[in-house]
Amino acid sequence: MAVLRYRVCDEVTKDELPEEVKVDNTGADAEKFAFDSDDVNPDVADPGDVGPGNVDANVDPGGDAYDWYTRGLALLDSGSAAAAVQLLIRASAVEPDSRSILEALGRAQFRAGDYLRAQLTFTRIIEVNPADDYAQFALGLSAMRAGDLRLAVEHLALAAAMRPDAAHYGRELRMARARLQGAP
Repeated sequence: MAVLRYRVCDEVTKDELPEEVKVDNTGADAEKFAFDSDDVNPDVADPGDVGPGNVDANVDPGGDAYDWYTRGLALLDSGSAAAAVQLLIRASAVEPDSRSILEALGRAQFRAGDYLRAQLTFTRIIEVNPADDYAQFALGLSAMRAGDLRLAVEHLALAAAMRPDAAHYGRELRMARARLQGAP
């Protein structure tokens, strides 16, 4: 049985989680937001160690915000989402209004299985630009993975309306609606 660890609370086993946060990890095969269940191994990665409050201030990764961003993207592309999060958090602290850094951070958080933080990151992008279809889509996927199906449907519907040509937006919206209708 996998054990999820969070720094803000005690260890919780998957069986102890409320039903609304037990979600299926299939269906998100959309372009650059693809999620492979192999990206997160609860026996190796500790999702609770990922986040702004958990950057080790004593470790200097060297470089500047652009270096951290490009290295973070390389780590994300190589499958090291949790490591990418650490560099992208540093870049975001220096350049808090950078849409590119925020998108990369949200993608890394998502792939690391930190769906709630990914939601917050994509929300920051949408607060600045509500017409950002990708951020709406990513927020919807993050909400779906976190078990908030109503929020997922809302943002996936916005993304699909903004980009009706993006088939994966519509596919994820239909999946979220079906799950919502089947929810107790």
